[in-house]
Amino acid sequence: MQHTIIGDPFPVLLCNLNKGERMITQRGGMSWRTADIEMETNTAGGIMQGLKRSLTGSSFFLNHYIARSDNQEIAFGLSMPGEIMAYPLTPGKEIIAQKMGFIASTEGVNIDIFFNQKLGAGLFLSEGFILEKFSGDGIVFIEIDGHSKEYTLAAGEKLVIDCGYLAAMESTVTFDFETVKGLKNIAFGGEGLFLGNLTGPGKVWLQTLPITGLQRMFGDVAK
Repeated sequence: MQHTIIGDPFPVLLCNLNKGERMITQRGGMSWRTADIEMETNTAGGIMQGLKRSLTGSSFFLNHYIARSDNQEIAFGLSMPGEIMAYPLTPGKEIIAQKMGFIASTEGVNIDIFFNQKLGAGLFLSEGFILEKFSGDGIVFIEIDGHSKEYTLAAGEKLVIDCGYLAAMESTVTFDFETVKGLKNIAFGGEGLFLGNLTGPGKVWLQTLPITGLQRMFGDVAK
């Protein structure tokens, strides 16, 4: 499978498939395709896997697109302005992404749910509690909202974030929560009750246009 990513700020993923090659996406994820590609829909792992994907905002069923001849093309777009990140997976090299971050993958990629360890804190968060985990052997394509900023954290190095700005992180990175200190900071600071802690080693990708930012922006326009 060969792929290219074109367009800005509304990119599209173009995948060129030869006979027998397949791409996997969630329900409604395809933008367009050439004629000799066949679709198969299934739960990709059974009912429990489908239910777990549903918790992350992805679809219960996944669509498999299989090329029936060489030189076929299929395209996948984004749900909002942003970037598409291609991440190659190998056994032991995994990535964790935001809810609804999955665009598509090649065959051999496993999609699972990632629960943050601090359940109590997570219950208060609209983003950052339930994430998607990708493992296996293949390429996964992840949606980043807005522009991306990549950090490589050394062992023990920490980055403090608003949880909605997390697009993806390697599985070697620890994701935890901390309570905002000070009653005035909590009441008037506008950062909420919790912030996220990302602790290395590993790579982290942050995004500039999370859904929480859009909600604030449209709220200000409405005023």
